[in-house]
Amino acid sequence: MKEDKRLKRKVRNSYLISTISMALVLFLLGSVGYLMVVAMQVADTLQESISVTVELADGLADDKRESVGKQLADNEMVATISYSSKEEKLEDKEFRKMFESQFEEILQENPLSDSYELKLTARSSDQTALDKFIAATEKLSGVARVSYPVRLAERLHSTVGKIRLVLLFFGGALLVISLILLSNTIRLAIFSKRYLINTMKLVGATKWFIMRPFLADSVKQGFWAGICAAFLFGGAIYSLNETIPELTAIADIAKIAIILGVMLIGGIIFSLAFTYTALNRFVNMKSNKIHLY
Repeated sequence: MKEDKRLKRKVRNSYLISTISMALVLFLLGSVGYLMVVAMQVADTLQESISVTVELADGLADDKRESVGKQLADNEMVATISYSSKEEKLEDKEFRKMFESQFEEILQENPLSDSYELKLTARSSDQTALDKFIAATEKLSGVARVSYPVRLAERLHSTVGKIRLVLLFFGGALLVISLILLSNTIRLAIFSKRYLINTMKLVGATKWFIMRPFLADSVKQGFWAGICAAFLFGGAIYSLNETIPELTAIADIAKIAIILGVMLIGGIIFSLAFTYTALNRFVNMKSNKIHLY
């Protein structure tokens, strides 16, 4: 009786430990996915920080100016657009600080131009597309000149591109490592029951009859591991929101919900797939080789 209780306790503890191990691996995967989402969005934000100034020709009629603005706003390269008249620029205090005297007293006129200030989308990281956009904008009727920080844009896009490659490399490496750990955890759990599997084979049980209860348990285990991982991830996000609200504000609720769903579904799929692979190995293994594994 005591031996049976001890055996049941060992089986229960083994099941609990493997479930916790799976939950921790799923939590790691979810956390890495979340950090990659945040990092990619930060990279997109950086690439959208490039400003393009479109100066308009002097004496341009209001309807023509609005037509130019509409054409710019409709372009898929443009994220935001704002209009600045030369009078507004003249009254800008920051602009005034660059001059020691009232320069319009010398020139007898306002030398500035009306202009549109554009913020570009992440598509501007494609230098070819950016060059085409600048060239097309310069050809618009009513546009005097187009300017943007060329060197800064090239350096920024190059740096962001390298950051993305590094993130993808480390994210992929962590994904592979996590899946290997998950596979080994499940394989060890099946390994501890190899003699039970062999005994069932010896009494004439079919392959599906042997595998069915293990696969059913793997679905339950994957589900509970996914639930535990989701709670851990939710707690981590809540803690981050309390300490670094700017970080959690970057990734919206929808993407966090997707990560939680992937953790839950991924737990079931990974548990089922790795359990089937490990079971298939032991079920097909000859009885005289079972102790050599």
